[in-house]
Amino acid sequence: MKHIQKIDGIIDELLVQLGEMVKRLSHPDVTRSRDERAALARSVRQFSVCAATSKDPRVLSLADDLEQSIKPRLRLVASRN
Repeated sequence: MKHIQKIDGIIDELLVQLGEMVKRLSHPDVTRSRDERAALARSVRQFSVCAATSKDPRVLSLADDLEQSIKPRLRLVASRN
């Protein structure tokens, strides 16, 4: 049982590292083109699938942050009427 917990901890650490990498890629200055945004969305979905079974709060928080990062950015447009 200790081996399973140790492996689970190692996987969580890897997920945290992977999530941080994907989070850096989610910055608007990095993902500018449509293809880059599509690749980011695929990476976020893949990360979310892996993170879904984790109990580590860092992994779950990263998954939430990444999901928010791929939502369309809304711009406020003011009308001059």
